Amino acid sequence: MGSLSPAKIVLPNNDLEQQTITTTLEIETKDFDYSKRSQWLRAAVLGANDGLVSTASLMMGVGAVKQDIKAMILTGFAGLVAGACSMAIGEFVSVYSQLDIEVAQMKREKEREHGGGEREDANDEEKESLPNPLQAAAASALAFSVGAIVPLLAASFIREYKVRLGVIVAAVSFALVVFGWLGAVLGKAPVLRSSVRVLLGGWMAMAITFGLTKLIGSSGLN
Repeated sequence: MGSLSPAKIVLPNNDLEQQTITTTLEIETKDFDYSKRSQWLRAAVLGANDGLVSTASLMMGVGAVKQDIKAMILTGFAGLVAGACSMAIGEFVSVYSQLDIEVAQMKREKEREHGGGEREDANDEEKESLPNPLQAAAASALAFSVGAIVPLLAASFIREYKVRLGVIVAAVSFALVVFGWLGAVLGKAPVLRSSVRVLLGGWMAMAITFGLTKLIGSSGLN
């Protein structure tokens, strides 16, 4: 009887320790994944929203003076390619500059330490969480293209001019709400406020582009 009691006490403690270790590892893994993915998630959301608004605004601007579907589609496609390249290059340069700053800071901190292999291990772990310029650039270009495809697809199969403009506005409005919701979820911000802000911003961009192009076109430049 006395010999069985220690076994009953040890086993639950071991199980409890294993559960604690497992929970800790899961938390650390989740934290690591979030910090590693935050950079390209931010670039993806911003890139998609920029691609959607800028391409739709370009197409609406051209549609203000030319009712030809071919001109509108070509304008949207040119905006997609130019915007994706611009976003990729801009994101690459920006993130690479951030990477240089963080690496330089890590080197300065390492030089202050006079010893320990433990510091080397810490630096190795920190390097793994540094932003990746190529990853951010690729995510930004891809997301911009995804956003820009929305108005292109909306306009590609509609010949009637007024219906085409209405479908573009409707499709872009829906996508703006989705991107606003996604950005709010990723940033843990109020969903309704973020979605409305993104929607109103997209409407303003399209309306201003359409109105100014229509004004210039009506003065005889078209």
